[in-house]
Amino acid sequence: MEQFDLDRDEVIRRAQEAGFEALITVGSDLAGAAECLRLAEKYDSVYASIGIHPHDAKDFSEDMLAELRQWSKSKKVVAIGETGLDYHYDHSPRQTQREVFRSQLLLAREAGLPAIIHSREARQDTLDILRESEITRGVLHCFSGDMDMAEEALAMGLYLSLAGPVTFKKSVQLQEIARVIPDDYLLIETDAPYLSPEPLRGRRNEPSYMIHTAAFIAGLRGITIEDLARITTLNAKRLFGIGQIPQQAEIAYRIRDSLYLNITNRCTNRCSFCIKFHSDFVKGHRLRLSHEPSAEEIKKEIGDPSLYSEVVFCGYGEPLQRLDAVKQIASWVKERHGRVRINTNGHANLIHNRDVLPELKGIVDSISVSLDAQDEDTYNRICSPAYKNAYPEVLRFIKQAREVIPSVQVTVVELEGVDIEKCRQIAEELGVKIRIRKLDVVG
Repeated sequence: MEQFDLDRDEVIRRAQEAGFEALITVGSDLAGAAECLRLAEKYDSVYASIGIHPHDAKDFSEDMLAELRQWSKSKKVVAIGETGLDYHYDHSPRQTQREVFRSQLLLAREAGLPAIIHSREARQDTLDILRESEITRGVLHCFSGDMDMAEEALAMGLYLSLAGPVTFKKSVQLQEIARVIPDDYLLIETDAPYLSPEPLRGRRNEPSYMIHTAAFIAGLRGITIEDLARITTLNAKRLFGIGQIPQQAEIAYRIRDSLYLNITNRCTNRCSFCIKFHSDFVKGHRLRLSHEPSAEEIKKEIGDPSLYSEVVFCGYGEPLQRLDAVKQIASWVKERHGRVRINTNGHANLIHNRDVLPELKGIVDSISVSLDAQDEDTYNRICSPAYKNAYPEVLRFIKQAREVIPSVQVTVVELEGVDIEKCRQIAEELGVKIRIRKLDVVG
């Protein structure tokens, strides 16, 4: 873009100083794509996407497609695009836009690359063409659609990328979408030189400004900017094949100002909504363990427990499978002025064939029990417990917890067939707090 002609190198330097590991510069016409590739070859941290914007679809030719195909073989080219549909300006005939969009999606599939997709006031045609093309890797960039469009795109496995407009006061619908996009499908971007976020709105946009967008979205989602950076960095690496994805599972992992302990993969439920059946990651942390860590390993990973608002036993499995380890670590944390919480499915008495809660008295400050259903049939359907009498035992566990643990709550995931109001009534009858979780919100 000509807006960067006087200080392009400085813009890249500022981005690096702001903490960016990599940048993707996106082409919108053939000349721009060539410049993107040149810039990517100049800087190790810069990668290119090559494509023809719908504004320029009218100039598209088979020769252009052949050029893009040749450039797509470069290791620095990580996507095809920006391509798509723009019915707001209609700088190119709509039929031409659709044909060129299809051609580039086919190129993306041939090249094994994701597509960066532009869609403005062209919701249905965009979704129809994406479905027809059977594209499975791509991102709806600078997303401005409604919730229905977001849900349809997510159902196709596409990422949604948010830019500066999410920070604008009147962007109420976009902010609601920003709250609910599942972690695994969220990206952020500049759309530079346009759409600078508040409080820089009206200025030429550049990558270093994205800190403001990230902070705003993190606030909407109730996480820290560090959490959001980790999540979106992982997603960008997965989608665009840039950099190294962590291979080692984390034993202790931070979300917000809490430290979570991941001590087992084992669980006595096979919940239909459990993230471990479709991802190794929670909030950007790899959690699938290769082995169960010893107490000493866990202590080493914790460090000083007083640095955190709480230390939470909650990973990919049921922590009370390892009751002795939990007791040992919880006592150690309390001795060092830390607070302890356990997230559990409430099966511990069944697992150990005795009432275990008295053993946790004085070393656990709070406990969160997955209630997840209003009755036994619903619980069995969605949680597939290993024990036939699991649901009544979970209710008994919650009652017992009230006697020995200072703070007790139950959690319920919003799922079809789960009666949230009845679950609230059960929590009230049990005398405990309740937290309702969105289906795709984990951690």
